[in-house]
Amino acid sequence: MITYPQIDPVLLQIGYLKIHWYGLMYLIGFSLAWWLGLQRAKQPHAVITPLQMDDLIFYAAIGVILGGRLGYVLFYDLSTYLINPWQILQIWKGGMSFHGGLIGVLIAMGLYAHRLKQKFFAVTDFIAPLVPLGLAAGRVGNFINGELWGRPTDVPWSMIFPHVDNLPRHPSQLYQAALEGVMLFIILWLFSKQPRPTMAVSGLFLIGYGTVRCFTEFFRTPDAHLGFIAFNWLTMGQLLTLPLLIAGIVLMALAYHNDHKHST
Repeated sequence: MITYPQIDPVLLQIGYLKIHWYGLMYLIGFSLAWWLGLQRAKQPHAVITPLQMDDLIFYAAIGVILGGRLGYVLFYDLSTYLINPWQILQIWKGGMSFHGGLIGVLIAMGLYAHRLKQKFFAVTDFIAPLVPLGLAAGRVGNFINGELWGRPTDVPWSMIFPHVDNLPRHPSQLYQAALEGVMLFIILWLFSKQPRPTMAVSGLFLIGYGTVRCFTEFFRTPDAHLGFIAFNWLTMGQLLTLPLLIAGIVLMALAYHNDHKHST
């Protein structure tokens, strides 16, 4: 059993200026995506050039931040933010939704693809492998903030979060960082090293994320104000993720169906 290390969410304070770990994790995530994007842009089949990476990351960052925050407000805690709307701006305290961020990024990539006169799914196939390490960084930010803790357990690596209670719990933030972050990155990076049919990489991302998120939700405590959505086991995270999993299967099937049709 391990005790949560009680890391101060504020990394550095200079006067009134506070640098939060959570914000730093997002900066690390965007920086990794930019660097990985430069490596992908050098591949012969890349639809994005190295010179276009700065603009792509700018579009993606706007989509992640606006979509992630508004998604959290709408999907998870609308009543609280209606009472205290100024809290919507306090993103350094946490409260970002992957599903909202995904919608924001898709809109941003749609606009960017139109600007470049590229196909939408060609651009999403390019960025899909750049996303998971950013997700891992975000989950580490959740861990440092002491939020999104796991369900009670007796596994040897269980962790006590003193600000919650004295029960040993799954460190579910770290599970998600490892699986939807590091593991999914490795799978997508290796898969995308070779030319694939359009929509295949995007489809694999949705399948991989959807599978991992649905699995890890069984170790994570549901949001207290929401609880289980149905059947005493279905969480809001799983409910929002199931359509992504289905969409990923559809995209993958269409990608290889079209590829087979064009090659015969």
